[in-house]
Amino acid sequence: MQDALDLARWQFGITTVYHFIFVPLTIGLTPLVALLQTFWFKTGRDEWYRLTRFFGKLLLINFALGIVTGIVQEFQFGLNWSEYSRMVGDIFGAPLAMEALAAFFIESTFLGIWIFGWGRLSRGVHLLTIWLVAFAVNLSAFFILAANSFMQYPAGSSFNSDLQRAQMDNLGEVLFSKLSLSTFWHTISTSFVVAGTFMAGIAIWWVVRAVRAGNEESAQVYRLGGAVGCWAVLIAGISLIFSGHHQAQVITELQPTKMAAAELLCVTPDEGEGAGFTVIAFGECTQEAIENPDLNDPKANDGVNRLIEIPKLLSWLAWSDGSAKVTGMNTAEQVLDDAYLTPEEAAGIDWIPPQGVTFWSFRLMIALGAFSAVLALVGLWALRGRRTTGSGFLKFWALLSLPMPFLAGSFGWIFTEIGRQPFIVYPVATLTPEHVLSGVGTDLSLQTVDAVSPVVSAGSIWLTVISFTLIYLVLAIAWFYLMKRYTSKGLNYDEAIPEVKADLDESKPLTFSY
Repeated sequence: MQDALDLARWQFGITTVYHFIFVPLTIGLTPLVALLQTFWFKTGRDEWYRLTRFFGKLLLINFALGIVTGIVQEFQFGLNWSEYSRMVGDIFGAPLAMEALAAFFIESTFLGIWIFGWGRLSRGVHLLTIWLVAFAVNLSAFFILAANSFMQYPAGSSFNSDLQRAQMDNLGEVLFSKLSLSTFWHTISTSFVVAGTFMAGIAIWWVVRAVRAGNEESAQVYRLGGAVGCWAVLIAGISLIFSGHHQAQVITELQPTKMAAAELLCVTPDEGEGAGFTVIAFGECTQEAIENPDLNDPKANDGVNRLIEIPKLLSWLAWSDGSAKVTGMNTAEQVLDDAYLTPEEAAGIDWIPPQGVTFWSFRLMIALGAFSAVLALVGLWALRGRRTTGSGFLKFWALLSLPMPFLAGSFGWIFTEIGRQPFIVYPVATLTPEHVLSGVGTDLSLQTVDAVSPVVSAGSIWLTVISFTLIYLVLAIAWFYLMKRYTSKGLNYDEAIPEVKADLDESKPLTFSY
């Protein structure tokens, strides 16, 4: 069973992280493409039309790969994780069903109309279709994030002892819990940073190429795209800072073991001392230090070598108070022991998630996002006032920055999912600065070991892990090839600006215009 559990976790982790590469780009790039088309609609300038078509083509490639890679997850819930689906499927499935029925059908329908509607619909109606796609894509993200947030904080639900499974008590609380709203805000901000970096990086790369080729007209067109991308990164980046701070406070309250592991905070500090933020550290908190803390010196011999630490910053980030208590691993684990186990059972249970992965994924998420900030600031300075540039360094930085927000987002999801282990549905917890933890053990929770299917063998999972890895490798090569091919082709100056027909020209067949 343990082998099957580990393999099932690996399989879901691989497919989810791979799928999430495409998701934030689609979420953020769709509104940006709609914005480019809006500029064309308002100004009538050809430059905005050509930028819309150029980045719209890249959006469609990414959209298609995102759909294909996400389908696998639906089957995993019913196969590898059948016990999870049996236990909480009535709740977890509701937001997913809403996403499919409401959001996905809207985005897929109007995306098709947008693709085939160039020159056949009025410009206003055609513009409306892409904005409807942008709305539906973000609505889709909301429903999916609400489902994921339920796993992190099962609000609006309880355990039905008669049915021996979870039941939904309040749909509104499931959809609009404080964690789901915070997660949605943070994820959307991340998506605009990803899409803005994508647009700015490609456009600035083309600006430098055009300047060096002596094509100032083309450089000016790409300069517009670069400016839009840089502004998107800058605005979304500011939003990301605030949303990240807010989400960290929510997680500190609801998932104390996750944040304790993220900071390698082995022992809860004394009253009024506050907790420092560790920038760089190596090692892990030993179980001995967690179970037998030295209250006079909680960091002595705890197994962690802290190289850079900022005093009291963690307490301020967690509670907006530099002297507030932040729950360490020892307190969080003791509360869970008392809630779930007898003293004898608690002796062999470790409630702390993998410390190294949780700690470093949190920091890599932040560090890799800084590349986008630098690109936005330098790019806006280099492109100010209709200026263009042939800077080799800026061209290099634009290319270097392209994958960084994708990786940052992936590490963010790794932190989110690994940090709630060993729970697949984290117990409801309310933690105040005074360390009052209530509700644990009386509300809904589910450990990962109890969620895996009891009948799917390790051999079957090995087969699908290998198959999915090979299939996804082929898809990754196809995605990279198509993206590189159409990015390298650049703007299509041979294409005529479409004229709007009063009526549909039936003599002209519908074609995939990309």
